[in-house]
Amino acid sequence: MALTLSSKQTPFPYAAAAVALWSGKAELVFDENVTLEYNGLSDEEQIVHSLVQVEDSSKSPAFFALAKNISTLTVVPQIVTALDTLDDHFTYRTFLTGHSLSSADWMLWGAFRGNSRITGILRNNNHPHLQRWFSHIDSLETSQNVQTSLAAAKAHKARTTKTAASFALGLANAEDGKVVTRFPPEPSGYLHIGHAKAAMLNQYFAKMYNGKLIIRFDDTNPSKERTEFEETILEDLQLLDVHGDVVTHTSDHFQKLYDYAIQMIKSGHAYADDTLQLQMRDERMNGIPSSHRNDSVESNLERFGWMSEGSTEGLRWCLRAKVSFDNPNKAMRDPVIYRCNVLPHHRTGDKWKVYPTYDFACPIVDSVEGVTHALRTNEYRDRNPQYEWMIDALGLRKVHIWDFSRLNFIYTLLSKRKLHWFVDQGLVRGWDDPRFATVRGIRRRGLTVEALRQFMLAQGPSQSYVSLEWDQIWAMNKKIIDPIAPRHWAITTDKMVPVTLTNGPSTAEVKTLPKHKKNAEIGEKKTVFTSTILLEQEDALSFDDQEEITLMDWGNAIVRSRTQDSDGNITSISMELHLEGDFRKTKKKITWLAQSSSTHTLAPIVLLDYDYLITKKKLEENDDVADFVTPETEFRIDAVADANVADLKKGDILQFERKGYYIYDGEVDGKKEFICIPDGRAASLASKAGTTVVTEPLPAEPVAVEAPVPVTTMYHMDQIYAGNVETGNVTKMYKVDNVYL
Repeated sequence: MALTLSSKQTPFPYAAAAVALWSGKAELVFDENVTLEYNGLSDEEQIVHSLVQVEDSSKSPAFFALAKNISTLTVVPQIVTALDTLDDHFTYRTFLTGHSLSSADWMLWGAFRGNSRITGILRNNNHPHLQRWFSHIDSLETSQNVQTSLAAAKAHKARTTKTAASFALGLANAEDGKVVTRFPPEPSGYLHIGHAKAAMLNQYFAKMYNGKLIIRFDDTNPSKERTEFEETILEDLQLLDVHGDVVTHTSDHFQKLYDYAIQMIKSGHAYADDTLQLQMRDERMNGIPSSHRNDSVESNLERFGWMSEGSTEGLRWCLRAKVSFDNPNKAMRDPVIYRCNVLPHHRTGDKWKVYPTYDFACPIVDSVEGVTHALRTNEYRDRNPQYEWMIDALGLRKVHIWDFSRLNFIYTLLSKRKLHWFVDQGLVRGWDDPRFATVRGIRRRGLTVEALRQFMLAQGPSQSYVSLEWDQIWAMNKKIIDPIAPRHWAITTDKMVPVTLTNGPSTAEVKTLPKHKKNAEIGEKKTVFTSTILLEQEDALSFDDQEEITLMDWGNAIVRSRTQDSDGNITSISMELHLEGDFRKTKKKITWLAQSSSTHTLAPIVLLDYDYLITKKKLEENDDVADFVTPETEFRIDAVADANVADLKKGDILQFERKGYYIYDGEVDGKKEFICIPDGRAASLASKAGTTVVTEPLPAEPVAVEAPVPVTTMYHMDQIYAGNVETGNVTKMYKVDNVYL
């Protein structure tokens, strides 16, 4: 059963929505044309009674009436009087009636949620017992799912709560129109699929709550950062369809951060330290205080001054927060918050010689820039108390932290150092190589933004640290591209077979056909019909003499004769068209292409497929990546395609029927290159190391490549599929209306 609601209804029926989920009897469906409906009922109280059926308590009707009355109150004194009475009621009670949650609790919670004045007055902390009850109900998964679903519907992304419940996305203490999130990449490399999750979640929440997304470059280390990386990161975000409301830099706040460091020293919350790195690491590990921990404020200010000048003496020192030297959480053991670095910064030049660490700068800049919710992977969880300590020590506005699990995939490298190694060794074409899980790599491989978004949201608040299979995300991608990918044909050139149709057309004829039989909006293409066509060797070997097969988009034909060479390969076939035959009775539906002639030509193409770069599912910290390199990871197959592919633009996605989905990667040496897009099936995702590589579903020997792989550059991917092609005259000679798989 479904409870149908409108996100525009005022007040929104929070209670009915919550009870629907709480009882497990209905899922939420948002329909802006229906105010409220469940099983023929349209009154919220009646719906709640219908879902619960048995009254929780004899007192429930009175509380139902109270909830209905409270929802209509607008005068502050009247609201306060009602809250005073309820606060007294909850002095010695956890729930409204009895010792467990009831429908009466949900009715009252819904009335509070639907009345902004009530929730506003509650925040004044004058009703502690009532506020305790409300906060408890409001934090339950059911409540969060209702609020998440409503926010998503308002953002024109209406989903059933069944889907929303799978990721239970919701930010604590979030207010519509006031949420500010941030995505803070370091400009020292390219974004990868792990960054994609963080960027997309930050944008998702900002939009959900009609808030703001900040793209902030965490540029605090001049040794690694460059301006060009900022440009490539912004391009990567465009490829993800992630657009910030503002772009900032941590370096915008260097003076403020420096002033806060001075304040920390003066307040006794920071000290300068020249302990050698290895010794400092050992002392932190064993809970031993630094010998400089209790030095005077004057000494610390003098040493920080040396650091600020970038002097030889200053280079020996760092600044540490005076948090704790023996806290069980090692992240709290006096972390370093400033280092000396005399290299010029790519934005501020030689102005600064000291730079804040991420752990010091991030919480301060978050607070200063108005961030309300900082989304962090749970690998930072031990450092969350450190984040909060920095804000408290400086008396800054607090920021809510929201944890989510880091994204990891099998056979996949995300480490910048390891990816650099593959680039430096010439084992890949560059940072946009389809074998890389960089944003550019996965987009070049054919992964769509929508598939990424759906996958990231499906992961939700999971805290599990696991290496994911690639099947789910590619299966999602297939569902997205299948309805819009134009269909084309390609025949591998290795041992392809010429076929003569004894009763075929005397001259070449052209028929206009849809590019996608189930989606006319994709456009039309030209198909050439001649008496001489080409088939693949694999298909030809499967035929029996006198067997009737179906030539796709044409009709049936009977195999009359075949010739073979000494190796058993088919060298030619003679067929007879049998257009009155029933395609439903044939076992084989075959793709084909008209042979090139003076009136039409086939397009030479290359089909590319890839294997994982490493042979081990998960590299350990001490593993040498060079020991696990897959010997061969790129496979190239020469083929010819119908001439319609001439109209494709770089980045267009299509399907070569009976082969799979491909993305057009551009032209090299006169041949159009197409990269195979995995479809989520095990066969397309299994590691090919040590096995014969196949192109699904028609096997073909990979063609060895002796020449160096040509270098390609990244491209914009604005277009999802090709536009219409010019159509030709229609012939009535062939039945083509319904002859397809």
